[in-house]
Amino acid sequence: MHSRSRMWITAALMAGCMLTAAPMAAAQADAPFAEEIHVFAVEDESAPPPRCATLFVGSSSIRFWFGLANDFRMPLVKRGFGGSTVADVNRYFDRIVAPYHPRRIVFYAGENDIAAGKPAAQVFADFEEFLKRKDASLGTTPVFYVSAKPSPSRLGQLGAQRELNGLVEGLAARRPDLVFVDVASAMMVEGAPRPEIYISDHLHMNRAGYAIWTRVIGKALKRSAKLKAPGC
Repeated sequence: MHSRSRMWITAALMAGCMLTAAPMAAAQADAPFAEEIHVFAVEDESAPPPRCATLFVGSSSIRFWFGLANDFRMPLVKRGFGGSTVADVNRYFDRIVAPYHPRRIVFYAGENDIAAGKPAAQVFADFEEFLKRKDASLGTTPVFYVSAKPSPSRLGQLGAQRELNGLVEGLAARRPDLVFVDVASAMMVEGAPRPEIYISDHLHMNRAGYAIWTRVIGKALKRSAKLKAPGC
């Protein structure tokens, strides 16, 4: 019965994407990642996620976390898409964050922003905009900001990543609803990214890399377990 249900959901996703392929392609230039966001909407309609789950949202490091549900045995919603930026998450906030009424939000974006040449101060301002939107629609729901991760293919951006991480860490010291999660330190050895935790593109992580994230993020969630959204 379970396999039949999964087959039905898969068929629904494929049918929905086929019916909207042309409109989505036309809109892609003006609305980046519109097709991926549409798939999320179909998933939500087919199998509505639970309220008060932990929401993991952000870029491809969330998207490619294939073992996420097994690594964190808790109700969760996974909304990672493409090479998204903080501004992209803000653009789709009302579709991939607010509707879920999450217990807490694990946020990972900012690395691609730096890679695209955006100054750390502007990326930080974009994240502050995310928090404003969160405050307006979700109140004191806690946000766990995962630090920009180092990668062998982006060594030239380590300085800007550290600047961004420092800005968010400073803000977290002043906001009780924000927790800074430092995964970057655990991914470095002797001042350089650990090469064995990345796949062949030297950018995305393998299971060893995600094991580090699971350990560090898991400790942060456990340490701040009392932080939760109103009503959860």
